[in-house]
Amino acid sequence: MSQPTPTARSRHELTAWRNAVFVIFILSGLALATWVARIPGIRDDLGLGKDPSAVGLLILGMSIGAILGLTVSSPVLVRVGPHRGMVAGLVIVSIGILFIGFGATTFHSVPSVAIGLILLGFGNGMVDVMMNVEATAVEREVGKTLLPLMHACFSLGTVIGAGIGAAAAALGIPVVWHLLGIAVIVVVIAVVAVRFIPREAELGDEAAETVTVPFGQRMRDSLAVWADWRLILIGVVMLGMAFGEGSANDWISLAVVDGHGQANSVGALVFGFFVVAMTVGRVVGGPIVDRIGRVNAIRITAGMGAVGLVLFIVGGPMWLVVIGTVLWGFGVSLGFPLGMSAAADGAANPAARVSAVAIIGYCAFLAGPPLLGFLGQHYGLLNALFLVLALLVAAFLAAPAVRPVAAPAVRSRESAPDPA
Repeated sequence: MSQPTPTARSRHELTAWRNAVFVIFILSGLALATWVARIPGIRDDLGLGKDPSAVGLLILGMSIGAILGLTVSSPVLVRVGPHRGMVAGLVIVSIGILFIGFGATTFHSVPSVAIGLILLGFGNGMVDVMMNVEATAVEREVGKTLLPLMHACFSLGTVIGAGIGAAAAALGIPVVWHLLGIAVIVVVIAVVAVRFIPREAELGDEAAETVTVPFGQRMRDSLAVWADWRLILIGVVMLGMAFGEGSANDWISLAVVDGHGQANSVGALVFGFFVVAMTVGRVVGGPIVDRIGRVNAIRITAGMGAVGLVLFIVGGPMWLVVIGTVLWGFGVSLGFPLGMSAAADGAANPAARVSAVAIIGYCAFLAGPPLLGFLGQHYGLLNALFLVLALLVAAFLAAPAVRPVAAPAVRSRESAPDPA
């Protein structure tokens, strides 16, 4: 039985597909930022005091859940498909949000919040892999580079979540009612959005095959790519950038409150500046990268991030802290999508290579915040951020690894790769 070819899909269908994936990215960012923006209020409701290690342990639960979600995402995608898989993941996210809200405000229970964070991490980890797989499929069929914009949509979701969180904190809205509303919104919109995403059997190309490769073959392919030193250096770039992004997501609001002596609402607002800067960087980053190249883009953004971190840590007037926050956001905005694009260049097995660097990035994104919490307990939260600064310097030094080694896939129909 023949499958429909990609050219048979109408422009309207492709646009609806692309927009639906945009929405899933937004929902993922919204869910994550909802927790982050209310961390100070949740900490206060739980009576955890000013000890960063207590919040760090809670965040560690979310990281463990996310790693488990990343691990099971591929078999779940194979078994139930992207529709039910992404909806199931976002339902788990919403249940986790409810556990966090009721656990903090109603029951004042640390174990309940910990369970909620594990569920939030697990569901978001599942969805993260699935939505990136779907993003590469729609990018291929549309014939344009869309991945930076997809990640910009995730950042847009964090902007929306941070804004709602700051407003809720300023208005004194209890954490439980805020999180309950977000949980309902996430599930309803997810159920509607996935209706516009084609099922894998309808893709008409290799996309259906990429999710049916036997597990053993996947493992062998994944292990083989680790012998490539260029890939390891790309992983260093993603390590620094993802560590900087993840640490900011979980610690900026508390660093502003505890380190710079500001109110909870100000902490949420400053976090909003960070995610706005990240979103803008990802929206405008594509044309800039096309003009100056990946290597220069990584070097410039890593340098901006390093300067921004110094300003944020040293502090002074709040306007200086905000400038540092904005530079920090711009600095880490392009590392993850450019790293994934670089990993796929000129490779016989791009899927395994992208998976390998994604693991490095996600581990940094997830493990970085708890590590900073433990360092913050002994050296202060602001001083702990010097570790992020060191990793951004490492990303700057490893930037040559992201240089293209073949023509981008979206242009391969027009010109063959230069063998030189």
